[in-house]
Amino acid sequence: MTAEERRESVVRAAMTEFARGGYNGTSTEAIARRVGVSQPYLFRLFPNKQAIFVAAAVRCMEETRDVFVKARERAATPEDALSEMAAAYQSLIAENPDMLLLQMQVYVAVASAEAAGDDAFGRTIRDAWLDLWDSVHLSLGADEEQTTEFLAYGMLINTLVSLGFPAGHRVWRAFHIAARPE
Repeated sequence: MTAEERRESVVRAAMTEFARGGYNGTSTEAIARRVGVSQPYLFRLFPNKQAIFVAAAVRCMEETRDVFVKARERAATPEDALSEMAAAYQSLIAENPDMLLLQMQVYVAVASAEAAGDDAFGRTIRDAWLDLWDSVHLSLGADEEQTTEFLAYGMLINTLVSLGFPAGHRVWRAFHIAARPE
């Protein structure tokens, strides 16, 4: 494998490990073991654990953004974009729960780091999230309020899934009623 292919393997492994263990609960040794490389080699690819985490977090945001963009492209009309994108996101987290877990771990890690005075930790992640927001905004062809509402419902889905509410639970039905476009 080339260094770039190894780097890609590290990002993929880090996404899984950080999703399951969080930033503080994940060792670089576990990531290296998952990839099949030594820990020193890992640090030839990335300068430190934080850089690995940021790469995994940014990749998570990019992949989520790509799901929304592809869903918009499948929508027959601009009006169908909302439901296509919502369905695509629900499929993403159902098929790959680690994506959702990683998103939640990212928010916790950034909040913890910044509470401890490390403002730089979240800067790149915020930029990736703003890129996601801009992409959703453009894909929906919506105003800022509609885009914000769409993403707020997505965060509600994240919370419901993280708390273990199954898809058929009454809180999900309430979500679907509230999320229906007028």
